[in-house]
Amino acid sequence: MGSAAPGSDYRPRVLVVEDETAIVEAVRYALDLEGFQVASATNGREGLEAARRWSPALVLLDVMLPGMSGLDVCRQLRRESDVPIIMLTAKEGEADKVAGLELGADDYMTKPFSMRELVARVRAQIRRSAKSGALADANEILRGGSIELDVDAHEVRVEGHPVPLRPKEFDLLESLMRRKGRLATRDALIDEVWGPEYFGATKTLDVHIKRLRQKLDPSGTRQILTVRGLGYKFVDEPA
Repeated sequence: MGSAAPGSDYRPRVLVVEDETAIVEAVRYALDLEGFQVASATNGREGLEAARRWSPALVLLDVMLPGMSGLDVCRQLRRESDVPIIMLTAKEGEADKVAGLELGADDYMTKPFSMRELVARVRAQIRRSAKSGALADANEILRGGSIELDVDAHEVRVEGHPVPLRPKEFDLLESLMRRKGRLATRDALIDEVWGPEYFGATKTLDVHIKRLRQKLDPSGTRQILTVRGLGYKFVDEPA
């Protein structure tokens, strides 16, 4: 069980196993907006079958499920796969959190939770899995127009020529290129590059975008577009 090797148009698959419709729809909306493919199941047995059939990059798994509990699903998934699992628990479910982690879950979130934090944790787990698991050998390269980003070598080339970037600039470009042609919201970029715990000035993002533009294309044409009031978008053809 595992996801396909990612490329520049790769949209990671997330399976949500949750019986509360309102939570499923809210999570689906938040993840879809940030470029994920989302499938859902409303009970444990359906969730287990969906995971086997769909090979998600990550599973969001509620503890309290009808029929087969989330802990039982987690136990069975871990026997079959190393897919990242984030458990969703009730506020008072301290024992469930511990049990989930002992069964092999990678993280947990307590309801009610922030969608911004959820997206950040999902991305962090998928990124960690890609770097340490089977995808680590894929020598992943993202391409857009004249720009080529080698994820594993941590190198960027423009028209074949290397362009030195600082670590945050590299991470920012990677986040943009993974959403090629789609909006990258300001919140999503800040979460991914600086972390969900960052509460500094958002102008930091704008400064890094400006530096990226200057380094990637000093002639003036742009592949990183500003979407006023929302964020940025990376495109193949310079504007």
